[in-house]
Amino acid sequence: MKETFIYTSDGIKLALNHYDTGHKEVLIIVHGWFMTKDSRAFSDMAQNFSKEFDVIAFDCRGHGKSSGFYTFTSKETIDLKTVVDFAKTKYKKVYLAGFSLGGALVLIHSALYKDIDKIIAVSAPVDFDKIENQMWKKEAFIPTFKKFELRRWLSIRPSLVTGKKIKPVNIIKDIEAPTLFIAGKKDVTVCSWHTEKLYKEAVCYKKFELFDSIHAEDLYLDEPQRFINICVQFLRA
Repeated sequence: MKETFIYTSDGIKLALNHYDTGHKEVLIIVHGWFMTKDSRAFSDMAQNFSKEFDVIAFDCRGHGKSSGFYTFTSKETIDLKTVVDFAKTKYKKVYLAGFSLGGALVLIHSALYKDIDKIIAVSAPVDFDKIENQMWKKEAFIPTFKKFELRRWLSIRPSLVTGKKIKPVNIIKDIEAPTLFIAGKKDVTVCSWHTEKLYKEAVCYKKFELFDSIHAEDLYLDEPQRFINICVQFLRA
């Protein structure tokens, strides 16, 4: 794995982990709020996926080793476009896998630019303003505590949440790439109805998987082999 840095059109330095394993396809992994490319969940996941594809995992602005402040999808669309453009200079096929707000980002990007071959959206919300985020429930705070990483927590730099945001539910019918929607039955952060609604309204080739788990990367952590197998089978089909 090689760490590299690239710059967005608005001057943000993005940190990338590039797993160059000699494949012609690349999977770009997009984390959600309060995670990073170097967190255990995403580092392990990238290593697993790199057996099948080259992988690029990156820190969105305001997270990890990237600069700037996190805008809760308002400007992270610029980050993802920058990484996709970088990947397209090296690979014939580009896949996206996004988690939580990262799931929203991969859907928005694909609807706007139509330059992605396949998409995986995990725990994606229909609308930022409708996210439940019931952090006081044990289903939310216990997994959060178990994933505690001091370096990651200290790296998070949020902005105000008032920026204009594209609602995934408003653009879902514009997506043309085959899309795999994945949700957690016990999710109290972005309840599963969000992803189910996006799945039902999508008009592209689509699949839906429901895990008996909670939110985003926790689906991988709870059932890593099942998660990887489902994603690889979809991308290889």
